[in-house]
Formats: sequence, C-alpha cells, structure tokens
Amino acid sequence: MFMVALSVDDLSRPGYRAALACWVTLPYIFAGVVAWRRRPENRLGRLMVTAGFGTVPNLLVWSDNDFLFTVGVATQFLPPALYLHLFLAFPKGRLSHALDRVIVATAYGAAALTVPALVLGYEAPRSTLTVAELPSAAERLLQIQLAALSACLLAGVVLLVFRRLRPGSVRPAIAWLVDSFSLALLATAALMMAGLFGWSIAEPVRITTFLAMGVAPIVFLAGLLQARLDRTSVTEFLNRVGANPGPYELQRAVAKALRDPTAEVAYWLPEFECYGDADGSRVELPQDPARGMTPIIREHEPVAMLMHDPALADEREPLSSVAIVTGLVIENARLQVQLTARLEELKGSRARLVDAVQQGRQALERDLNDGAQQRLVALSLKLGKLGDDVRNDPELRSRLEEAITDVADSLSELRDLAHGIYPAAVRDHGLAVAIESLTTRASVPVRLSVSDRRWPEKIELTAYYIVAESLTNITKHAHASAAVVELSPDDVGLVVEVNDDGVGGATTEGGTGLRGLADRVEAIGGRLRVDSPPGNGTRVRA
Repeated sequence: MFMVALSVDDLSRPGYRAALACWVTLPYIFAGVVAWRRRPENRLGRLMVTAGFGTVPNLLVWSDNDFLFTVGVATQFLPPALYLHLFLAFPKGRLSHALDRVIVATAYGAAALTVPALVLGYEAPRSTLTVAELPSAAERLLQIQLAALSACLLAGVVLLVFRRLRPGSVRPAIAWLVDSFSLALLATAALMMAGLFGWSIAEPVRITTFLAMGVAPIVFLAGLLQARLDRTSVTEFLNRVGANPGPYELQRAVAKALRDPTAEVAYWLPEFECYGDADGSRVELPQDPARGMTPIIREHEPVAMLMHDPALADEREPLSSVAIVTGLVIENARLQVQLTARLEELKGSRARLVDAVQQGRQALERDLNDGAQQRLVALSLKLGKLGDDVRNDPELRSRLEEAITDVADSLSELRDLAHGIYPAAVRDHGLAVAIESLTTRASVPVRLSVSDRRWPEKIELTAYYIVAESLTNITKHAHASAAVVELSPDDVGLVVEVNDDGVGGATTEGGTGLRGLADRVEAIGGRLRVDSPPGNGTRVRA
C-alpha cells in the first residue's frame, strides 16, 4: 500500500494516505488472525481477516495503471459491506437472524452496482470496462448504490443499538465493543450520505471516520485479552468459594468469575423434581435466546444450571472452568437450598392445614346455626305454647318452665360454642366489633384500643383467636385484676398485644392453647412472643 501510494506522482500527501490505509486494514488482519488461532471453530476471526484484505483492492484507485485503477474503483464500496457483515455477525461469526442476512445481502448487492456503472461509462476514459458512455445512467446507478448502502449501514446501527440496550442481551464487559461497532458503521454511513446528497464534509470528519473504523478491531483485541484474564478470575473463584460455600456465596463468586452480574445458579432439587434458587423457590428455566444456559453434571446426574449472558457461549474456557469448579463445590450449597425448599414446603403445608381447619370450623359453625340451634329455638317455642295448656297444674307448669330454662341455657351454650368454633361476627361486622364483644364478656375490666380498619380474613381471625385465648387464660389462670388489649397497624401488618397484671408463668411450650396460637400465627407469616415472668403479669404480642 505504501509502494502504490508513493509510486503515484500526482497523489497528494501519499504517506498520509498510505498510513490511513494501513490503519483500516492491518488491525483487522492482525485481530482476525489472533481470534482465528484462539477460536478456530468461530468464524469471526476468518471474517475479520477477510474484511482486512477486502479493503486492499480498493486502494488500487491510486495506481497509474488503468486496469489496476478499474479494479480499485469496482471494489470501492466492498469494505463497507464487509464491515457491516462483520459487525452484525459478532460474536459468533455468523448472521443469526433473517433480518441480518437480508441487510448484509442487500449491502453486497449494492456494492456490486459499481461494475455496471463502469460499463455505462463511469470513470471513463480510464475505466477498462467501459462499453457505452451513458453518464446519466451511470450516475443514477451510483445514486441508487449510495442510497442502498446508507440505508443498510443505518439499519445495522439500529440493530446494534437495539441489541446493546435490550436487557440481558450484551455483557457489560463487551458493551463498549458493540458501541465501537455502531460508531464505525454510523461514520461510514455519514460518508455514504455525503456522496449521495453532495454534502461537503471537511477532512477532519473523514479522518474521524477512518479512525472509528480502525479502532473497532483494536477494541476487539482488548476484549480477547480480557477473556484471557478471565482464566485468572477462575483461579480466584476457586480460592474464593472454598470447599463448602453457601448458595449466596457461590452465586456472587460465579457472577464475579464470569464478569457477568446477571449470572445465576439454579440448583436441581430431585425431591421436588425442579430447579430452585438460593431462597429455595422454584425456578423456571428461560426458553428465550436472551439467556444462555450451561448444565452442571456430576456422575451423569444434573446438579445445577448456570444461567448467564449468551455471549459467554463463545468464551468456553472460563465458562467451562467455572462450571467444573462449581460442580465440585456445589453440594453444600445445594443441600442448603434443598433444606430451604423443604422449610418453604413445610410452611406452605402448615398454612394449607390452617386453611383446612378454618374451613372445617366455618362449616361446623354453619351446621350448628342451621341445624341444632334452629331445632332448639323451635323446641323452646313449642314448650312456650304448652304453658297455656297446663295453667291449672302448678307442678306441671313448674316443670315446663324449668325445661324452657334448660333449653334456653343449652341454646346460649350452643351459640357460644359455635361462636368459639368460628366467629362469624368477625366476618359479618369486622374485627373491632368482634373484639369489643369479647372484652365485654371478660371476667376482668379490659381497656381496649382497636381501630375500625379491616384486614384480610386470615389476619382478622388469627387476631380474634389471640385475644380470645388470652382472655380465657386470664380468666382461668392469671388471677388478674385488669387487662389491656391493643390492636394497631405497623409498617408490615397488624400488631396484637394483650397484657394483664396477674401471676404470670405462661408459656408456649407443651400442649397449651398458646402453642396452638403460635402455630397459627407462624402459618400466616407472623410471630408470637409471650413474656410472662412469675409474679409480674403476662404480655402476649403477635
């Protein structure tokens, strides 16, 4: 290139032009050779070498020889098409989408229009391909060519920007490489449009375009160097995780070793036949190509799945190393995740059991109201009507009144029983009304503080049972003279607190009602605490 430039007598600043030519060819060839040797199965290295050598024929436009000059003119728009092909094929070296292939094929087709333009008299009389001098037709072909190439380059920029901005599609470590590709295509498109619309572009703008084109392969080489440094990251990864890492430590170490903050570890849980995250929650493996997946296998059985940026699939060395090391140290983390999953399943089972018991209580309360209570009311009415028939028999009338009283007492006890089984007042009138009804029937004076705010049914029923059981314990065991019941919201939910000034000594251990309350509270995600030092009263807080 230097020899061609220096051998032309009328070429201005030949050394400067030759330097620019080297800048947009040699970096691609050198970077392509390095990539080809490191990853021979990846086509990107070969494509970069092709792009570098594909620029060389265009430089023959400086030649004094008419044939070489014609070759240079015929290939003058081949480099933009090659660059577009290269950038859209990153990182796998092939065009993955139909739209990419259409755009690149259109660009190559547009670049080939220079040949028929030469046939129609473009660059005559020096062109050796001139058959008929039709300058207007040749000019029209060139305009179509510039318009098509500009559109293809701009479409390539849009695709690269879209891939750059789409979440999870580009690793932060190579985002700047994609940015350099976009800048190079945009600068080339600006030159194409300048030729199409006759814009006068100053030499600094032209130099900027050449600089952008030459920077892209250098940035790519820096990316290859970073990939090589990833081996060191894998060694640090092995030292960092140790022999028995927990799930969170392993997750952070994997993300740091892969230089991918989006990397995740999903653990295979054979007991549940699914994958779980560090919290033990079920993980659905992504089906879209925006996430890459690398299985971790031990003794022909899956133990985990690495979910990562798909671009890591082209960096098999660090990815494979991290997968191997993870497979060696993952057992402790997987056991912790499996234990967490069991605890979550246990919580869910306990919650479902509480729901089933609650539904059974509700059904039993409804049956008592609709069945036994109704029959007792009807019996009481019938006995009342018999009173007129035995008016003249004092002894029989006395027995009848005693029976009516027994029925009334049984009806009252049955209503209390039904209310204890399932407090319909909570559902029908709200927690505040139901709690107030409880405190009015208490054996000691109760100071009540509760708002009219409604809560989900599970919370209201649990709060009701807490107050009811606490007041029952105060009546039976506390020997208290007063009690305080407070229900107040906090940042998370509802706080229920019952205090008395009795003898204390209450506990949630054993088979007491407080143990059942603690189970019910924990089943809906709450906590219950009992402070009851002997001789200093009892404080129940949920």
